[in-house]
Amino acid sequence: MEVIDFLFSQYSEYSSTHIILELTAVVASVVSVLYSYRNSFLVFPFGIVSTAIFTYLLVNWNLLGDAVINLYYLIMSIYGWYLWIKGGKNNKELQISLTSKQQWIRAITISILAAFCIYILYVSTNRMENVVSYIDMVTTGLFFAGMWLMAKRKLEHWLVLGIGNFISIPLYFYKGYTFSAFLYLFLLIMAVAGFYAWKKYLNNSIIKASV
Repeated sequence: MEVIDFLFSQYSEYSSTHIILELTAVVASVVSVLYSYRNSFLVFPFGIVSTAIFTYLLVNWNLLGDAVINLYYLIMSIYGWYLWIKGGKNNKELQISLTSKQQWIRAITISILAAFCIYILYVSTNRMENVVSYIDMVTTGLFFAGMWLMAKRKLEHWLVLGIGNFISIPLYFYKGYTFSAFLYLFLLIMAVAGFYAWKKYLNNSIIKASV
């Protein structure tokens, strides 16, 4: 009972609307990542639903970095949806590939700039709390880079997002958002599974191309 109280007692102070919205966003996220695991473009429409809801909730929870992450996810989901279907050679479906050195440099640059922008956002709005705010900046950078790599259908996006998910689990437990913390635990597991699934897709495509 003590564990259950620790995990869910904070919800007694939340409105039923916020609880329903959080659960809806969590379910949509789960469905989205399952489609991502299957290398299906349907990852994006469910991701759009989830990120739109989480953007609203996170602003209310004073997690500005994650709010910006989800807004960015919303934009990148629309971009990625188009890119996966029409972004390949000869306007064909984009295929899974490895991240080049130049793309890694871009991803790192995106990560640093995103983290810095969140720092400015916290300071300018006078909402800097403690070390949690700095962790929020780090996860923001990781998720920005990971989502950009995902839109490009790069295998390594799973690794970058996986690190962000790992960091987010204790962050959300600490903030008292248990459903979201469990979501990030699920996303971490799926990041590992997704990496190996996509690696298998990539290896099979290489074998087919060489035959």
